[in-house]
Amino acid sequence: MPDKLQAVPVAENVFWVGAIDWAIREFHGYATGRGTTYNAYLLTGGKVVLIDTVKAPFQDEMLARIASVIEPGRIDYIVSNHSEMDHTGCLPAVAKAVAAEKVFASRNGAKALEAHFHGAVKVAAVADGQELDIGGDKLTFLETRMCHWPDSMVSYLHGRRLLFSQDVFGMHLATAERFDDELPRWLLDGEEATYYANILLPLSKFVARALDKLSGSGLALDVIAPDHGPVWRSDPAHVVDLYRRWAAGHRTARAVIVYDTMWQSTAKMASALADGLAGAGAGVDVLPVGSRDRSTVATKVLEAGALLVGSPTINQQIFPTVADVLCYLKGLAPQGLIGLAFGSYGWGGESTKLLAAELDAMGVEQVAEPIRAQYVPSDEDLSRCREAGAVVAARLLEKYPPNG
Repeated sequence: MPDKLQAVPVAENVFWVGAIDWAIREFHGYATGRGTTYNAYLLTGGKVVLIDTVKAPFQDEMLARIASVIEPGRIDYIVSNHSEMDHTGCLPAVAKAVAAEKVFASRNGAKALEAHFHGAVKVAAVADGQELDIGGDKLTFLETRMCHWPDSMVSYLHGRRLLFSQDVFGMHLATAERFDDELPRWLLDGEEATYYANILLPLSKFVARALDKLSGSGLALDVIAPDHGPVWRSDPAHVVDLYRRWAAGHRTARAVIVYDTMWQSTAKMASALADGLAGAGAGVDVLPVGSRDRSTVATKVLEAGALLVGSPTINQQIFPTVADVLCYLKGLAPQGLIGLAFGSYGWGGESTKLLAAELDAMGVEQVAEPIRAQYVPSDEDLSRCREAGAVVAARLLEKYPPNG
């Protein structure tokens, strides 16, 4: 077992005892360029309670941090707020090793843990709103279904006005710092947006319900302790406000141009479209997917009002990298976008029709017919692209005015 690893005090009798994963760079399709943390928390004020565990390879790191505070065998209860394996991978081994009196999870959580571990963990299911006396304080469990699994719940520690929020309000960010006030706001906001866009965006209606539930509960939030990333202790209201904005589908007069290219023809069209957009007053991000991962695209689309997608034709199909991004975005189900399809071709030219069909399937309002250019775009082709960019910008500014 690693030695000299220390727990980090979060509040009186509350400690962070999680693990830092500096190396991870992919999380089920989501690029995690800054790594992540698997956060677990230890409560020692009365009954000794472990809130969540960690991914299986990091079990010893968590136990070493616990051992810096108490003997792990003194743990009475384990609470599983979310059954995904990055938070429960070592749960069976830890529950057995410390001889925990009880393991608590939501009703759906109990079912999920049974399906994961096939009887290796005995779970006591708790009801929505149920309270647990932990000696000198109490925990309240609130179901937050589909934020982001059916089992998801949060746990509220009354005496510390502290919310253990599982994946909600978290981010994939590996740092030695544990708290929001130890990190720059630009970094926090950027990684929070990336997390929401790639994990929670398709579940926004459930996020909105969970936020309403929390605000209607009368539970004050001095600290939010998520299962990934830093603990929000200086300004927890800030991250709640971000979630409200994204759950409401906030969009701006900004366009995202996503494309790949074989011989730079589609790239030239993308540049001309960007010129037209910018010249007409819209903001624009140009993302060549050959050098940008799908997670970055999703993050840029989170608050953009327009999505323009371009591809050359290859084997009568969309270019594979573009198809990959569109498949990913379709699953994330962004709402309220306007858009346009464009691309180059040699003889068949099927890609733009296929792109337009994909945009239709995503519910994107296409403001013009797809633009095609054969082989190398002519000056006339590029002029059409600039004009189309201006048309998209006009509709974008109408739908999402800057001061609206």
